[in-house]
Amino acid sequence: MDNTDNKENKDNQEESDTQDTNTPVSHAETELSRESQQWGMFAHLSALIGFVIPFGNLLGPFLIWQIKKDDPFVVANGKEALNFQITAVGAGIICWILMFVLIGFLLLPVLVIGVLGLMIYAGVRANDGEAYEYPFAIRLIQ
Repeated sequence: MDNTDNKENKDNQEESDTQDTNTPVSHAETELSRESQQWGMFAHLSALIGFVIPFGNLLGPFLIWQIKKDDPFVVANGKEALNFQITAVGAGIICWILMFVLIGFLLLPVLVIGVLGLMIYAGVRANDGEAYEYPFAIRLIQ
């Protein structure tokens, strides 16, 4: 009987060891809250206000960044979105100037489509909890 008791004890010990490693760990400290993820997404997508209000594409991310100053994830996304929108406005001005030599008429639609695509992509990534960095943004605001 001693052999079966020892064998059962070893089996129970092995089961408890595997249960300890497979037990889900609370990620409350490492994971972002759903609210932070949504505000990060809003920071990127708020630039769409620029289609309704002049320079709303700068105002939207700036306001979200200022409203949620206490959330580091939202602050990072707000600054990144604002930097990208400043870069996009600069590129738009360059396209407008280049319209005098006709190339701007081709570049402006490419710019608008690229900006929209990157904004939507960044919003989705922020909603997934990832801080997205735009590839062509001049980072004026640190």
